[in-house]
Order: sequence, then C-alpha cells, then structure tokens
Amino acid sequence: MMGAKDRLLPPSVPFRFFAAAILYHVAGWAVLLWAAADIPGHQGGLGPVVAGLHLITLGVLAMTAMGAAYQMLPVATRRQLGPAWACVLSWWLFVPGVAVLSLGLAGGQEWALQGGAALTMAGLLIFAILVGRNLLQVSDLPAVSWALWIALAALLGLMALALALVLDVSLGFLSDRPAVIATHAVIAGYGFMGMLVFGFSSVLVPMFVLSKAVPDAEGKRLAAVSSAALLIAGLGCWNGGGWGAAAGVVLGLAAVALYGLAQRRVLAGRMRKRLEPFFRLLKAGWVMLPLSLLAALALALGGPIDPLAPLWGLLMVFGWLLSFATGILQRIMPFLASMHSGANGGKPVLLSRLTAQPVLTVHAVAHGAAVLLLAVAIVFDLPLLARLGALSGLLGALSFLAFAILMVGRYRAHDRSS
Repeated sequence: MMGAKDRLLPPSVPFRFFAAAILYHVAGWAVLLWAAADIPGHQGGLGPVVAGLHLITLGVLAMTAMGAAYQMLPVATRRQLGPAWACVLSWWLFVPGVAVLSLGLAGGQEWALQGGAALTMAGLLIFAILVGRNLLQVSDLPAVSWALWIALAALLGLMALALALVLDVSLGFLSDRPAVIATHAVIAGYGFMGMLVFGFSSVLVPMFVLSKAVPDAEGKRLAAVSSAALLIAGLGCWNGGGWGAAAGVVLGLAAVALYGLAQRRVLAGRMRKRLEPFFRLLKAGWVMLPLSLLAALALALGGPIDPLAPLWGLLMVFGWLLSFATGILQRIMPFLASMHSGANGGKPVLLSRLTAQPVLTVHAVAHGAAVLLLAVAIVFDLPLLARLGALSGLLGALSFLAFAILMVGRYRAHDRSS
C-alpha cells in the first residue's frame, strides 16, 4: 500500500462519518415508509418525501463520500489531507445540519430550513477546502484529481442553488422554482456525487481486485466529456429542459460508456479472479446509472412528468448512487478496521473475520427489492406497493446496521485478545 498506514487518520475520524451514514440510512427509509403513499406521482415541494430523500442524499451519500475521501484520498495521492480536527469539525457541523434541514423540509419551518442549510453548507465547505488543499499538491493521478475538481465545482454550484431554494420558501423570488430544483438535482446527483464515484472508482476498484489503475489518458477523456455533459445539461434544465437538456444527457451517456469501458478493462486485468460479494451492488449501480439517464432523456424530450420525474430520481439516487455507496461502504469499513487492528504491532484481523456476509446478503436482496417495488409503484401509481418497497428498504438498512454492529464487536474482540 506504498506506506498507506503512515497516512491513516485516527479510526474515530472516518468511522464517525460511516456510523452517521448507517444511522441516516435507517432514518431515511423510515421516513420514506411513513410517507410511502405520496411517493407515486411526487413532483417536488416540501414534505416528508423530500425530507426522506435528503436523509439519503446528504445523510448517507454525502456522509459516506466525506468519510471515504478524508481517509482514502491521502492514501491515493500520497499527500496529507489536513488536520484531523478540521475533519472532525466538518462532522460536528454536517451531522446536526442534515437532521435540522430534514426537519425543515418535512414541515416547512423556516428556522429549520435556514439553520440546517447553514450548518450543512459549513460542513461541506470545510470538506471542499480540505480536499482542494490535497489536490493542489497532486500533479499526477489525473483520473482521480480531474474528476474530484469537477465534483468540487459542482458542490459549490449545488450549494448556491440550495441556498436560493431555501430562501425562496420565505421570500418567493424564484420565477421558475421547478427548473431550479431540476438543475440542483442534476448537479448534485451527476456532478457532485457522480464525479466522486468516477474519481474514486479509478483507484478503489483496481485496489480491491488487484488490477492496474485507470490510465491517465482515459481519466482525462472521461473528465472532459463529463464536464461538458454537466454544463450543457445544467444550462438546459435551468432553461426549462428541452433539447438543451437532452443534448447534455446524450453526452452524459457517452461519459457513462467511457466509464464502463474503463471499469471493464480494470476487471478484465485483475489478479483476484473471484469478485467479492460487494460487487453485486456495484454492478447493480452500474446498470442503474444509464437507466437513470434514459429516464432523464425521456423527461427532457417532453415525456410525462408523472411518472418520469419520480422514476428518474429513484433510479439515480437509490438505484445507482445508494447501491454503489453501500457496496463500497461494506468493503471499505472492514478494510480500514483491518489496517488499524495491526497498528500496535499485533496481528491484523482478517477481513473475512470482520464481515458478516449473511446479513449483507439480506441487505442486498432487500435493497434490490425496494428499488424494483418502488419503480413499479411509481409507474403504475400503486401506493400500497410503494409502502412495501419502502418497508423492504428499511429492512435492508437495518440489516446493514447489523453488519456494522457485528463488525465493531468482532474488531473489539480481536483487539482485546491480541
């Protein structure tokens, strides 16, 4: 690992983000179960559905990305990220910020919307500064650094749009709020989180399968096409959709094709021939990504907002991003725990010893069933099926929580015995 242990943060830093993400995973599905009848036909606006969505996007996806970036970026770039206290400060701001903001989104309280947004954005700004500071020291690894620079630019853009949407609740100054919401969703999903996925895939996937990293030229090409797609699609959504947004989506499909080819070559050249079970979720996410773009393309070309808009959000957030995030999380947590377990000179605990595969299998099945049931419920307007889908998602989230609890227990038992 090229001296990776020398750049490990104290385990309490990344694992506090992972713990919060796992708890918000349960909370997000619980809120969506409560509001399941409103999921089919949902087209935005405040309420529990939007609150549950943000518990997933901010509480799980962004939280996981922050914890993973704080620990894995210094390992990949071989440069220090920054002081651990700054990482911890971003957690203390971001975690309560997500909770308060979600409360405001559910009930429309202005103090919760504005206060939660302020805390959340402050935590994300610290994250952006720390990651940007690390990237400024990197002259190689364009497959990682270029994608992450785009992600940081998207983060600043989505925070500006989020601030406008929050203030518009009380001031009412946006002339086309749905267009701003759509632009915010595109930049958040495909820009910020999507480019983080593209960037970290180029180093994490090769590391997990023992393969060569994505070549620099391929990484640069993917970043260039992706940035053009995001810019054109964002401007198209800002102007109400239509052919401009459709052109951006088509470019996005081209970027996905480049990403898929790069990942296929990584897997073809791997030394570890048997893929670990967590790859089921990664592969599911890779399938859902182009499907989400096809739904976005149909929406941009004038397809019916109901059911295309909620279906697009489901495929992008839950089908692609949540599948990928939970897949990576169930692999990176035992990986880091194993590395930390040998820090005092003892024998490191095996990853297989830390991983309770049966409960992860329950999570994978329940998560897949949740996405499928919710998709059918949205297309055919079936509130009861939506409730069953949300219940399946909650079962999966509880199974993932059980995996984390068992992992911590096994880690501590090994630590006491060594």
